[in-house]
Amino acid sequence: MITIIAEKPSVAREIAVLIGATEKKDGYLTGNGYFVTWAFGHLVALGMPADYGISGFKKSELPIMPNPFLLTIRKIKSDKGHVVDPGAEKQLRIIEHVIGLSEKIIAATDAGREGELIFRNIYEFLKCSKPFERLWISSLTEKAIKRGFDNLKPGIDFNGLYKSAQIRSQADWLLGINASQALSIAAGDGIYSLGRVQTPVLGLVCTRYLENKNFSIKQYWQLEVLHSKEFTDFRSLSQNKWEDKKAADNVLKSIERSGNTAFVTAAETKKRAEQPPLLFDLTGLQKEANTKLNLSAEETLSIAQSLYEKKFITYPRTGSTFLPEDMWTEIPGLIRVLQDCEAFRQAVPKVKWGQFNKRIVNDLRVTDHHGLLTTEKIPSALPAKENAVYNMIAFRLLEAISQPCIREVTHIILQVLHYDFSLSGSKIIESGWRAIRGSFHDNDPQQEIPGLKIGDELKIKRANVVKKQTNPPVLYTEAGLLSAMETASKVVESTEQYSTLQNMGIGTAATRSGIIETLFSRNYIQREGKSLVPTPKGLKVYELVKEKKIADVGMTVDWEAALEKIENNEDNTATFQNDIETYTALITSELLQTSIVQSNVPQLVCPKCKNHQLIISEKIVKCKDELCNWIQFRNICGVHLSLSEIDNLVTKGKTSLIRDMKSKAGKKFDAHIALNEKAGSFFDFGRGKNL
Repeated sequence: MITIIAEKPSVAREIAVLIGATEKKDGYLTGNGYFVTWAFGHLVALGMPADYGISGFKKSELPIMPNPFLLTIRKIKSDKGHVVDPGAEKQLRIIEHVIGLSEKIIAATDAGREGELIFRNIYEFLKCSKPFERLWISSLTEKAIKRGFDNLKPGIDFNGLYKSAQIRSQADWLLGINASQALSIAAGDGIYSLGRVQTPVLGLVCTRYLENKNFSIKQYWQLEVLHSKEFTDFRSLSQNKWEDKKAADNVLKSIERSGNTAFVTAAETKKRAEQPPLLFDLTGLQKEANTKLNLSAEETLSIAQSLYEKKFITYPRTGSTFLPEDMWTEIPGLIRVLQDCEAFRQAVPKVKWGQFNKRIVNDLRVTDHHGLLTTEKIPSALPAKENAVYNMIAFRLLEAISQPCIREVTHIILQVLHYDFSLSGSKIIESGWRAIRGSFHDNDPQQEIPGLKIGDELKIKRANVVKKQTNPPVLYTEAGLLSAMETASKVVESTEQYSTLQNMGIGTAATRSGIIETLFSRNYIQREGKSLVPTPKGLKVYELVKEKKIADVGMTVDWEAALEKIENNEDNTATFQNDIETYTALITSELLQTSIVQSNVPQLVCPKCKNHQLIISEKIVKCKDELCNWIQFRNICGVHLSLSEIDNLVTKGKTSLIRDMKSKAGKKFDAHIALNEKAGSFFDFGRGKNL
């Protein structure tokens, strides 16, 4: 018998149908010499400090350096803390059972770094030594799965991928656990979360927010002139910028007195070929969906994963925008299939058959998976958001194989008196790929300019002073933040380091949305419209760590490059492991010495024991004495108690009237929060009716 392990039940079912394993059992399918079973994502993960006998946050225990790291069955939160997930434990025992009855294993988890880690962690945890092969596919279509089984690869071929996934997981553990505990101990007012990638990304958001907030807007004035020739009106703008409006007004008056004449001093017209966009990788799709559809990065990933599991698109967690040469022959078939879909009937005929653009074909630029493609299976009806994302991927394929857009671009310099004015225009000669969706101008509309040559004299129909101002750096949207993460090497100050890390980012295409979601879940960032801004808590964390190595984008980029080398078997893990441990020890020491300034936080004594100071954090207020164990949650019926209200509650025994709280039934009510004689809290309605 052969055991096949997929990443989730839906994928296992697709595989089972094709290989004839149709008999259903508890946790697996069987038939035709196969067991087909599945994980539920990470069934096995790195143990937590408690698994090493370390409980609580203790300065004396830091840094925690497991050797070796322990693997444990996935845990979930409960009233008693973190306990083993019974569903994960049951499925793991089923996998162990079918492996025990097999001679060989086929790893069919998702073909990427995380998928490899999911399988290998199970393999290692079960102390399995049976031979295994790898099913490596980029699509769940019948054709792709059959081709994958015809070309099973030796498991050893993916040792580099596994080592990079394993060492990345351990590095994140070391930094995340130690840095978070160290800062929390130093702060003494709650739990803070830091991480190898999340902290530099928080730094990007905070830095941009502060640059925007502290930007000093400066006003200036320019002259705008309206011309007309051959029944065409067009405008030019002065190259001079005046900080004093009166100076601009005086120049305007001089021009009006001079006879309102402009002379062409330079004229250049060139043809420019705009190459079509490449295929989407996951980050590119997430950016486009955020900009055009206002979808979050995590939402886009979820939608793309659903489309993949429904066999409508290829593997979405790709970091490549190219295709290998052997995939090129499949493109005509995909285009023909799109022609039968109503949404693309007008677009497909605009693609020139026999003249497909092969710019997207590059074997050297294909990573684990090729760029995103549609499949030969066409959806008949999809939810609105899935349909919109599918269309985005399909249209991008049509654009990518189309011919360049040829523009005629004109730049003109005019002289009025002794002042230079400039104007530019663009005219499309051949639409090329832009005809697919009719997107001819993007965000850069171009005015039409009649034929002009040096020495031409133009009359000025009207001239006026226009007020302008410098603009602050724009706040990040999710699309902008994804771009910043993708090209993080560009912010590295050392040009020598940048040259070796060019095109490296922080995180991977598959993990970037999760990093952003982590910042949301930690209450470090929030949305204001489409913009991302730090919360007060996020800014506080940033101010505490911005000068520390944990926030160093350059170091994180450097590690991504090292992980890539390990994946490609160009480097070993020992050096990286040593660097991480040294780095972790340094960061932990730095953070434990951090000077925490408790600004605006009241110094309050516990109302229950009357002896110890209270710890005031974002979510709770509690006594420092574990024996006293007094605690008050700050979120009550949907309302967050402010610091002043906490002060009132503890010192006066009652808050002011808290409005618009919500009961379990969803009804709004107003009440005071008060303390009884044992320092327990209750609702005081001020009418003798309390709960």
